[in-house]
Amino acid sequence: MNHVFFFLCCVTAGLADWSSLRTLDKRLDCRQPGLKKCEIENCSESHMMVPRKEAPTGPDWDSDHVGIWMDDDEPHSVVNVTWKPLLNGIRKLRGSVIRIQDDTTNQSMCVQYSFGIYKVFNPREERWIFSLDGVVVEPGRTYTVSVFNLPEPEIGDYRIEKQIAIPGEGIKSAFMIISGSLWDPHMSSNLSVDREHKKLSLVLGFEAAQYSEMYKVSVIQSHSLLRSENISKENRTYLNVPFEFDLWELSQCDMLITIHPFFIRCKNDCLIWENTLNYCQYYPPRTLFIKTAVGLFVIGVFLAFLVWSASHEEPVIISSCADEEQPERFKVQERKRVLIIYSLDHPLYKNIVLKLCAFLVTKCGTEVVLDLLDSTRLGVMGRIQWLDWHRREIERSSDKILFLCSKGVQAKWRAMCGDRQVFLREDARSLVGDMLSPALSLMVPHFIRSASFEKYIVAYFDDVCSEEDVPSPFHITVRYKLMKQFEELFFRILDTEKHKPGSVNHIEGLSEGEYHHCPSGRDLQDAIEAFQVYQLEHPQWFEEELLESSELEVEESSAQICQEAKITTTFNTGCEPGSAGCISPVETQESGFTINVLNLSEECHMHITAEYKPLLI
Repeated sequence: MNHVFFFLCCVTAGLADWSSLRTLDKRLDCRQPGLKKCEIENCSESHMMVPRKEAPTGPDWDSDHVGIWMDDDEPHSVVNVTWKPLLNGIRKLRGSVIRIQDDTTNQSMCVQYSFGIYKVFNPREERWIFSLDGVVVEPGRTYTVSVFNLPEPEIGDYRIEKQIAIPGEGIKSAFMIISGSLWDPHMSSNLSVDREHKKLSLVLGFEAAQYSEMYKVSVIQSHSLLRSENISKENRTYLNVPFEFDLWELSQCDMLITIHPFFIRCKNDCLIWENTLNYCQYYPPRTLFIKTAVGLFVIGVFLAFLVWSASHEEPVIISSCADEEQPERFKVQERKRVLIIYSLDHPLYKNIVLKLCAFLVTKCGTEVVLDLLDSTRLGVMGRIQWLDWHRREIERSSDKILFLCSKGVQAKWRAMCGDRQVFLREDARSLVGDMLSPALSLMVPHFIRSASFEKYIVAYFDDVCSEEDVPSPFHITVRYKLMKQFEELFFRILDTEKHKPGSVNHIEGLSEGEYHHCPSGRDLQDAIEAFQVYQLEHPQWFEEELLESSELEVEESSAQICQEAKITTTFNTGCEPGSAGCISPVETQESGFTINVLNLSEECHMHITAEYKPLLI
């Protein structure tokens, strides 16, 4: 009897060992972007617990895949699981634990991932994605897969869970698939010729194989390798590989395209797929070269004649033809000035506006007029006088007025049209109060006039705002999305068309994919992302910024840092002596300043003593 019991124990232990979960060699990939380390752990280990409000929310499934892989020339069924962290909890995320349990034997395997995520999106501006690849499973069984984030909440959990059934047949027929002999890439090609710069662009597309993660794509001509690119699959089903050639590199019309996959069984000796392309049907090179040579010869003779004629005449000042040519990249010739009108919706939005001003000044060389950056003159002149003075200055020049639309702009416009009054917390904290409402009252009548229509530009940050935030009077003009259409907006500031017959102007460093390469652009991108994350975590953020009349009085009282401050200073009014633009004590009463003019010099400098008593506007 004891021998029978010992035999059953050995059989049970052998079955447990035979069905234990494991990963294929070199399949535990800890080199994923955003991942600091990963390791297999004991499933009974405890993890750090925090209050629920401090724990990250649960992950989200991306995909799971059941496949067949080779290990020491033996096929195995494997499971690959992919998941994404949610955006609204990514700032609190420290790691994830993935658990796979065999429902038949209750055997489990756990893997802990530790993250180093500091931004909402990955370097390719996409959501973070993590995967556990190559977990060996048994055909015909069912496995439960669960994922939870670290740290865990003390009460409740954010775990996600699913069951995966492993097919019982098909391993023996998998050898042909694993070697790649049944793979058809269904290759497609897209050829285009840049006649001006004499370049040929080729984009090759093909379907990725199920069990191949790496491909080598080559372009061959006359038995010589022209270009070669290695490309990884990275959870994609269709891959595109771009190539660019100078036309002088191509000695004949036919190009041989090869795609070399790397499967586990055949490794570097897998079947290479080939195809031939003829590019002459898109661009006959010999005819072009002959025409180009003849054209250059004629131009050379003509220029030689001009030089000979000039050398036999009296010296005269002539302009070089090269000065009139349009450069490939547009160069800003004149410094422009922009008055920015916006609403103080939130401290994070105010930070976006300030970072945009810094980007305009440092990267674009634009002079920016902003109430936050001109508080001294605004306090002396008053809100209406300050806005009207700048409006008149801009309408007499080629400068522009930029309206940045947001939820606050739309709400304040509707309040002016009869809806309930809007009081924002940031307006109450500001010493000058709400600058948007008087700006709308003053400038909208001028905006709708055709004579001054080109002076005004309307835009909004589409990552934190929407087109619904644009007031109805601005629907008659173009609304620019920032920073997607910033380059087009800047051409509008310069009074220059981006698209011209036969050419497209481009300013390096201003497109959506380039602006954040400079320090000021990177600060602007970080400010937009910070407000975007805040909006995701606080869906009712705008309603939380609205104040009732009682709250408004408290906020304004706390903003009065200087109850009575006497200032003596010298101020340049910027006007001609005796003109109507000079500042008078009557104009300064609105902002809370009482000014005694001691002396007004011929250069329009005022020596003033100002006593400041903040007014509740």
